[in-house]
Amino acid sequence: MEDEEAGGTSRRKALWLMGAAAGLAAFGADEAHPSHVSHAAAKPSVPTPRARPVIHPKPAPSPTPTPRPASWTPARLTALETPVRELTQLSPAPPPKTIALTIDDGPHPEYTPKMLDLLAEHQVHATFFMIGEQVKEWPKLVRRVAAAGHQICNHTETHPITIAGMPRKRVQKEMVQARDRIADTTGIEPQFFRSPGGAWSKTILDLVAEHNMLPIDWAVDPRDWSRPGVGHIRRTLLRGKAGNIMLCHDGGGDRSETIAALRKVIPKMKKRGLTFVAL
Repeated sequence: MEDEEAGGTSRRKALWLMGAAAGLAAFGADEAHPSHVSHAAAKPSVPTPRARPVIHPKPAPSPTPTPRPASWTPARLTALETPVRELTQLSPAPPPKTIALTIDDGPHPEYTPKMLDLLAEHQVHATFFMIGEQVKEWPKLVRRVAAAGHQICNHTETHPITIAGMPRKRVQKEMVQARDRIADTTGIEPQFFRSPGGAWSKTILDLVAEHNMLPIDWAVDPRDWSRPGVGHIRRTLLRGKAGNIMLCHDGGGDRSETIAALRKVIPKMKKRGLTFVAL
């Protein structure tokens, strides 16, 4: 009898221990997943990896548009005894009914932009003979001239009026410095040279050929640099005819008279059937 009681006690004790263990398990489960917390919130938090920023390489700068000689200019440059004053002196011959507008002494921060706007309005290409010191001072403006499709040429570094009497070494320095500034700014070496004031000498002509350029002068000169009045500039330019190289200025001083005259000259010449060309 005692054994049965003892056995019953043992069984009850075992059942109690099993129940207690189950209760503890349930209690542990409730602590791990409390009823008021959603299953999704109960998931262990994993830090979201931050996306690495995508660094797009900067696009390569587009090449600076550069002026190019007209297709009819000489492929082989040779020494000339006199500078070119007419388009017909170039070989092969230019297209018929063409005339060239050349513009000297720039760039100028006020008048070169006005000149560019005027030329763009009438869809005219011109040839700019630039001074090296001015190129250094206004490189963005030089690139704007090139980007518009105009020709940019060598007009010496400092514009010395007495260049014809200067020693060879000094003349060469004037040419080379201006050439290098233009080349560094536009990406192309100028193929044409104009001597300041139209002053030429054998030394100048020899050096021009030595540096693979052509000497360019003019046939029509309104002397606009002296500010003779809009009417005088206009009348002189309107005497120009097919094949002429005409001279104007955008630098060296107040060029408002030149701009005003060209506003009348360009459309009148186009009505005559003339086409403006860059060298």
